[in-house]
Order: sequence, then structure tokens, then C-alpha cells
Amino acid sequence: MLLVAAFALAGALAQLVDGTLGMGFGVTSATVLLFLGVAPATASAATHAAKLPTTLVSGLSHWQVGNVDRRVLVRIALPGMVGGFLGAVVLTNISLASAKTWMSGLLIFFGLVIFAKFGFGRSVIKAPRNGSTARWLSPIGLLGGFVDATGGGGWGPVVTPSLLTVTAHEPRKVVGTVSLAEFMVAVSVSMGFLVGIAHQDIPWLAVIGLSFGGVIMAPIAARLAGRLPHAPLGTMVGGLVVLTNGITVVSSFGGLPWVVDVPLILATLAVSVLVARKAWEREKAERAATVVRDEDALVGQH
Repeated sequence: MLLVAAFALAGALAQLVDGTLGMGFGVTSATVLLFLGVAPATASAATHAAKLPTTLVSGLSHWQVGNVDRRVLVRIALPGMVGGFLGAVVLTNISLASAKTWMSGLLIFFGLVIFAKFGFGRSVIKAPRNGSTARWLSPIGLLGGFVDATGGGGWGPVVTPSLLTVTAHEPRKVVGTVSLAEFMVAVSVSMGFLVGIAHQDIPWLAVIGLSFGGVIMAPIAARLAGRLPHAPLGTMVGGLVVLTNGITVVSSFGGLPWVVDVPLILATLAVSVLVARKAWEREKAERAATVVRDEDALVGQH
């Protein structure tokens, strides 16, 4: 019961991040499972099993409050389902060592994407704006689905910043559309793992805990989208994902002496906290400037 409660807390925190930032549930959950020693394909399968109820509740919650664009939804979700299915099949057919290195490497990359986006306001992943917006939606969905399955997470870090680039939607609408599409992708990825027989040895207690916590948090996170301080939260999540998966990768090559390992971990945490603090100050300044502009606009109308 304590194990389920611990994973429920992890699922709730992961969904709070995902529901407000549009990314993070898969990356966070897969990182926790890999760190606990779960095999890569099994970790991804477990993460996507947990995503089924959480993304459904999250997506419907965003739909209810008007955060979903149905046309964009269809154009990213269908290719995403194809990419996700193929990614699941690929992951179940490569060696354990290769899969672990690949997944940890992808998670480090997505951690850096999240860290750069919210810590420094820099988008590492950008879709070209040349030509019609619609032409980029299917490739974005296809790539997002494939890396989501092979990395245990990645749909949000790929698709959310891409849609913010190629569409004119405000962030809450992008987050809502990405969240509902993620449910459809999770269904397809789960089917791919069933075909690849990666459903064996899934830690179901972890899945139940992650799902329970995520389902409870999903409607709350949907309503908090656009209200919570995104910058410090996203910065810390990105930093922790990079740190945890970095430890996994280094350990696979024999590890480092503790006299190097411990100071390096502490330094990484310190940098994450400092950048998060700066990001929070920047976000508060931006919000204050927005309030002033809105007030000036109202005065101008009168």
C-alpha cells in the first residue's frame, strides 16, 4: 500500500506538471521507473498504461474548459498514433543495453529541452514557419509519437513547443490540444507493446499508483493551466530529469568515484535552483508588464 501511495504522489506531481506545462508526465514517470531498475521497454509500456486514464481525464477536462482545437487535434493525433505504434514495436525488438542507453539519452535531451524552455525562455525544438501551418502538423505528430514510445516520454516536449511555433494559439489551447491527443497516442503505443509482448513483467502496482494520482490531479491541473508559475516549475523538472538520467547513463559505463559523483550532483541541483529562481523573477516581471499593458489599453478605450 505504501508503494502504491508513493507512486500515486509521483503520478499526481507528474500530472500537475503535464497538465499545466503541456509536457512532463511520460518523461517524469519513465525516469522514475528506469531509476528503479525497470527494463526500458517495460518502463515505457508501464508509463503508457498509466497514461491511458490520466490523459483521458486530462484531455476531457481541457475540452470542457475550451482548451482544445479539434482541427489541430485530428491532424497531430492520427499521425502520432502511427508513430507511437511503430516506436513501441521498435523498442521491444532491440537489445536491453541499447534500449536503456537510447531511452536515457532521449530523456536527457527532453530534460534539456524543458530546462532551456522554462529556465531561459529558449525553444530548442522549433518547427519551420515557412509555408502552410497545416503541412507541419502531421510530421510533428508522427515524430512526437515515435519518440514518445521509444523514450518512454517525449510527446509533450516535441509537440507542445512545435505547435507554439506553427500555430497562433495561446499556450493554454496548445496544452489542451496536446493533452487530449496524448490519450489517443497512448492507446496506440499500448497496442504496439502488446504486439511486441512488452506487457510481461509490468510493475502493475506502479501503474495503479501513477494512474490514481494522475487521474485525481488531471482536472485540477487543467484549471490551473496558465495560472501557476510555469518557469520555476518547468526548470526544476527539466533539471531533475537530466540529473537522474545522467546518473543512469554514467552508471551503465561503470559510474564515477563518489568524490566526483556527489559534488557533481550537488552542483547540478544548485544550478537548477538558481536558474529556477531567475526564471521565476523573469516570469513575474513579464506578468506585471502584461497587466500594465492591459490596464493602459483599458484606459485608452475610455
